[in-house]
Amino acid sequence: MSVSGSTRVAAVIGDPIAHSLSPAIMNAGFAEAGLDWVFTAFRVPAGGAGGALDAMRALGLGGLSVTMPHKADVAAAVDRCTPAAELLGAVNCVAWDGDDLIGRSTDGDGLLLALSHDPGIDVAGRSVAVLGAGGAARSIVLALASGGAAEVLVVNRTPERAEAAVALAPGSARVAEAGEVAACDVVVNATSVGMGDGRLPLDPALLGSHQVVVDIVYHPVTTPLLEAAAAAGARAVDGIGMLVGQAALAFTAWTGVEAPLDAMRAGALAAIGG
Repeated sequence: MSVSGSTRVAAVIGDPIAHSLSPAIMNAGFAEAGLDWVFTAFRVPAGGAGGALDAMRALGLGGLSVTMPHKADVAAAVDRCTPAAELLGAVNCVAWDGDDLIGRSTDGDGLLLALSHDPGIDVAGRSVAVLGAGGAARSIVLALASGGAAEVLVVNRTPERAEAAVALAPGSARVAEAGEVAACDVVVNATSVGMGDGRLPLDPALLGSHQVVVDIVYHPVTTPLLEAAAAAGARAVDGIGMLVGQAALAFTAWTGVEAPLDAMRAGALAAIGG
């Protein structure tokens, strides 16, 4: 990688941030696309989001990725948000539009991009179960509804949180019981269950060969849920896909260039030793 006075700089902000795979993913993409860009990570403690956006303006940063604990604060501080980010009250990508900073939410659409790329699944007309109702799940529910899913079932231990997620997509989403997952075409684990704890987010007996099963947990790459899905004959899709998908949408928002998904995935896998 060669850095010069004309190199554009983009970054991710968060706290903690040293573990982030974003630099590996983005720099692999920039290199593959032949762009004179470089991506780094900045530790910004809670409460510092506004200062980070001021720095983006002052330094002319090409783009920002945003992770915890800043997603809501950035949504409130940008010049305007996309409709999805406005609904979610959360931003994970900041891009320029002229002199304005625009807040975007690319998590849910990143999942749809990952599914369309590999295994080539279009969610339109399909029934999808989403396990969980946190920030990632909410973004996924909204994206699935916008993508034309026939029905989005939200399964969560806390009914109130499930209702809040469902409210983002009236007419498409509803609260469901775990047993209803068995009839769904696509199952998405949007919880942290399986992240190094060996647990499953649902009864594996609910999985079948007609399903695509996605786990947004990406470390380990092959989670207990994905092992159970493969054993049931389902198509198992790991969390690297969504991680790369949301980064790819930011990449294109910043550069105007189509993101090289395969190279970005390879960068992520190399960084975690996968």
